[in-house]
Amino acid sequence: MVAVPRRDLGRTIRLLLAFVVVAILLGVLGAALSVPSVGALGRLTSAGDSSFMSLPSTFSAAQLPRGSRILAADGSVIATPQDQNRMVVGLGQIAPVMRQAQVAIEDSRFYSHGAIDVKALTRALIQDLRTGTASEGASTLTQQFVKMTLQAQALAEGRNAAAEAAVAKTLPRKLTELRYAAWLERTWSKNRILGGYLNLAYYGDGAYGVEAAARHYFGMPASALTLPEAATLAGLVRSPSTSDPVHHPTQALARRNLVLGRMHALGLVTTSQWRAALRRPLAADLHVTNPPATCAASRHPYFCSFVIRWLEQQPALGATAQARHDLLFRGGLTVRTTLDPSVEKDVNKALRAVAPEGNSLGVAAAAYVTRPGTGDVLALGQDTAYGTDAGAGQTELSYSVDTVYGGSRGFQFGSTAKAFSLVTAMAQGVGLHATVDAPAAGPHQPAIFSRSQFPRPCGLYSRWKVYNDEAWGGGTMSLMAATAQSTNTAFVSLASRIGVCAIHRTMTAFGMHDASGAPIGTYPPQVVLGAQQVSPQTLANAYAALAAGGLLCRTRPVTSVTQHGTVLLAPPPSCARVADARAVGQATQFLMYNMTHGSGILNQLKGRPSAGKTGTADGNAQSWFVGYTPQLTTAVWVGNPVEQNRRMFHVSMAGKSCTAMTGACFAAPIWRRIMSAALAGQPVAPMP
Repeated sequence: MVAVPRRDLGRTIRLLLAFVVVAILLGVLGAALSVPSVGALGRLTSAGDSSFMSLPSTFSAAQLPRGSRILAADGSVIATPQDQNRMVVGLGQIAPVMRQAQVAIEDSRFYSHGAIDVKALTRALIQDLRTGTASEGASTLTQQFVKMTLQAQALAEGRNAAAEAAVAKTLPRKLTELRYAAWLERTWSKNRILGGYLNLAYYGDGAYGVEAAARHYFGMPASALTLPEAATLAGLVRSPSTSDPVHHPTQALARRNLVLGRMHALGLVTTSQWRAALRRPLAADLHVTNPPATCAASRHPYFCSFVIRWLEQQPALGATAQARHDLLFRGGLTVRTTLDPSVEKDVNKALRAVAPEGNSLGVAAAAYVTRPGTGDVLALGQDTAYGTDAGAGQTELSYSVDTVYGGSRGFQFGSTAKAFSLVTAMAQGVGLHATVDAPAAGPHQPAIFSRSQFPRPCGLYSRWKVYNDEAWGGGTMSLMAATAQSTNTAFVSLASRIGVCAIHRTMTAFGMHDASGAPIGTYPPQVVLGAQQVSPQTLANAYAALAAGGLLCRTRPVTSVTQHGTVLLAPPPSCARVADARAVGQATQFLMYNMTHGSGILNQLKGRPSAGKTGTADGNAQSWFVGYTPQLTTAVWVGNPVEQNRRMFHVSMAGKSCTAMTGACFAAPIWRRIMSAALAGQPVAPMP
């Protein structure tokens, strides 16, 4: 109890005594507060203070912040983003014993009095007159609900001073509480008031509302609470910060037993039930669980982070990114995603099998899986622990997605860029049996290309030294062989012939862009040999367009967003034709040949055709494999995320040694593991 200044105390006593005495004398107290009339309220005004009538007469229940649910495609929970751990339920979803327990300890005459419990008020006034202090003992459950609501509304709106005033022991606050309580008792049913109270009350340890509290402390819904569990929760509301059973088990037990005693005294439980509940150890009921409120607590942390960032980009969810964030964390949304947990499990298993977390090479690995023709994101992952402790190898940076979705600045994508030269060449009628003149070059001896061979606007600034991973003596070679051997000088010669700008237009049409969101550059090394930083997301989407016969689809990780049954967002697949189907089909034949005769030969999919291409950056610090079937496209990156230009030769990881960090060495085996597992049981489909 808090001492009240003499002046305020005198005024409080004068007003409340006048209020009670006059109302009793006129025989209108019960009517005034359970069904208040204009006449009755007028008499209260003349008897006490006009400030009572100056208060608003209507009351709006607080729009409670509700956590949202992000669900995988199978309905399992990915995360529950929230500002408060609260789950709003109807009164019928709360066990009757819980309702009885809360009423018993807070306001046992709740169902028989109006806005004021006259007996409790009289007792409190006598106590106040005797001690010279202000008591809270006269507050009804309805008044408590009003107080909590006003506080919650003020906090939600960032009005901290108003939130403090809503619970201050002052006359204005008490009059406001009475006025609103009178209106509520007239307008709402008792059950509606009780339901609002149970959903609004704080039960300690971060749990708001009885449903969240039941799940947090006991691992069950409020509908399944037993007598001792209900008594435990009911006892917390009075002082949740000092009596929760997790941190204050002794106090929680005392409060539980107090509630049980009160229920027994009121005849709500039998003597045998009371004694049995008293004997029940508190620890026997506790099964503390925490919802995956943050991505760090999710089983799918990187996908969780990606989806939240994606939702924050959707105009249908608000005018600004902050508004969309607030809606997600407070609006009780249900977000259904395209994530296939079984595929993501395969992704993470494959990544760690080939590139173990914290490996001696200091490299990381990431993968992105999408369904061609839809843009659906089935899975993404990487071989790092999600978190902020860099010393423990944790990172919240996603290597799979673009920067705008929480990703890195990307990685050079090397020879995976050659797929776009193939599409461009086929669109120009070069044909499947084409040959190219490939100048001699090797790993240490370059071929030199002049500025005149690559005129502006997509031209060279100086001579271009081009190396091949494997020595080539120079001469004519088939484009099929050049693809299988990934001969750089052959593709540079092809680019000089078909035009770097034409290839650049193809890449742009296929959605290729820098991981930062900037356009792909027009400099020949960027266009022809992938000397620019992209994400697995971007590369997977582009190759998925090849798998779909030239249909590029926008990234779609979410199928619907609903709020209380109302659909806010339901994006259908959004796809557009970006290339001629015949040209794409011919380009796919080159990439299929690479699987049977080139860098993919050791990682073919058993019993089904596939197409794919390796990629390696200068110095082999970054390596890739991107491949597809008509049902699935996966991009895999393995490289050094920190020292992106570090030379990686004669490497060994997870029991496998290679002369260099090539796409065929580590990335391709990861790709094969992911695709084989994800496609198991699916029919073999013809390639486009």
